[in-house]
Amino acid sequence: MQLLRIFSAEKYKGTKDYINTQKKFEIIRTLLYFAISVSLFAAGYIQTGRKTNLLTVVAVLGCLPASKSAVNAIMFLRFKSCGEEAAAGIEKHCQGLHTLYDMVFTSYQKNYVVSHLAVRGNTVCGYSEKPDFPENDFYKHIDNILKMDGLKDVTVKIFTDLKKYTDRLEQMKELETDESRSETIAGTLKSVVL
Repeated sequence: MQLLRIFSAEKYKGTKDYINTQKKFEIIRTLLYFAISVSLFAAGYIQTGRKTNLLTVVAVLGCLPASKSAVNAIMFLRFKSCGEEAAAGIEKHCQGLHTLYDMVFTSYQKNYVVSHLAVRGNTVCGYSEKPDFPENDFYKHIDNILKMDGLKDVTVKIFTDLKKYTDRLEQMKELETDESRSETIAGTLKSVVL
């Protein structure tokens, strides 16, 4: 089952430990792609005794997807999943909410790492393990994304204090909501993360 999860990782975007799982997938895929290119080059060289052959061309072309995969692996290696202690504390308070783990929002200026997000109606709250999280820049970035998808009047708040975040999760459970709105917002957020 874990192997199936690794090879269909896109489906599991937003789940607990997503970044760590995706790191493994990207590294394995990159090594496999480069191994195929190297073996094709070696096979062509062994068969013809020269570097200039058709298999060398195929091996060089095979380096294109391998290089793309290497870039993806490097992107995922830069980030880490939500810490076990934080995840355990959050899980106690998020029943009944749409939750997303390991969200890395990328922009031209910065990357915003949000360890956990909870969505209920028009309210999105998140927790970042980085104490210097650039909240104002993130709000502008995420507000633009939500507006481009036709989602207006969405309140977004990111906490860097776990206790305050879990308190807010409990308050969010009290909010009346339209479940389809929560699912739409969560879907939009998942579609724009790494």
